[in-house]
Amino acid sequence: MEIRGIQERNIAIEIKDLKYTYSKGLPYEKEALLSIDLLVYEGEAIGILGHTGSGKSTLIQHLNGILFPEQGEIKIFGEKIINDKKFLKNLRKLVGVVFQFPEDELFAETVYEDIAFGPKNLGLTKEEIDERVTSLIEVGLNESYLNRSPFSLSGGEKRRVAIASILSMRPKILVLDEPTSGLDPLGREEIIKLIKRLKNDKNVTIVLVSHSMEDVLSLVDRVYILNNGKVVFEGDTISVFKDKEKVEKLDLSIPEIFILGEELKKEGFVIKEPFRDIEIAKNEIIRNLKW
Repeated sequence: MEIRGIQERNIAIEIKDLKYTYSKGLPYEKEALLSIDLLVYEGEAIGILGHTGSGKSTLIQHLNGILFPEQGEIKIFGEKIINDKKFLKNLRKLVGVVFQFPEDELFAETVYEDIAFGPKNLGLTKEEIDERVTSLIEVGLNESYLNRSPFSLSGGEKRRVAIASILSMRPKILVLDEPTSGLDPLGREEIIKLIKRLKNDKNVTIVLVSHSMEDVLSLVDRVYILNNGKVVFEGDTISVFKDKEKVEKLDLSIPEIFILGEELKKEGFVIKEPFRDIEIAKNEIIRNLKW
């Protein structure tokens, strides 16, 4: 599979002919994935979209060996995923998955202990664990949080701690399932900023699953849209959102901010950068009004 516009880079995720059926052979048998092909390059951010039941969650559970293909194969940095205990242990260091509402899995008495849990299980020294925990202050928390109970934090703060707990394992691939779901506007903004920092500063490969088209527009380079277990539309994010009719036929919406940019073009505005978020839109409109 060749992707235009992407130069020679390592392939982080390669999925070929993936098929998965729930309850196979039973009365409630359901084909969840049908011949999925997908390619993600190292350092890239992609979005997995689709309405409820399209196969998104089933797909990402294959990326770190929670589920295994009924048919086809998945390679992570060229290594085929196999059902082997030692292999899976190493795989889960490479691929960190943050499931929806990860703050529900916080358990320790302090933020420090929650973030340190993964590195401790890796057998790292106290000095190495301390270094990993303090290096994650950049997720938007400061050192004063480390001795606080995670249960005393706001929703957005809890989610950042949960993401930091995954990042403490230093994965090369970060899978985020609905990372802003259920958050208030401030919490959502905090998580969006965090993901942008990871994308821009850390060269982490990001796979984002989201119902929020605004999040997708703001964060990812390319998208795959699933419907009934199949990839039915794929491409760079801007090109996909320009095809309003096709996207809406798949029960998805185009972000209002993106539509505004396209409408302003029709009115004669010279839009140099697509409206991915409010900040870009504001800057582009001001630049046009100064002419």
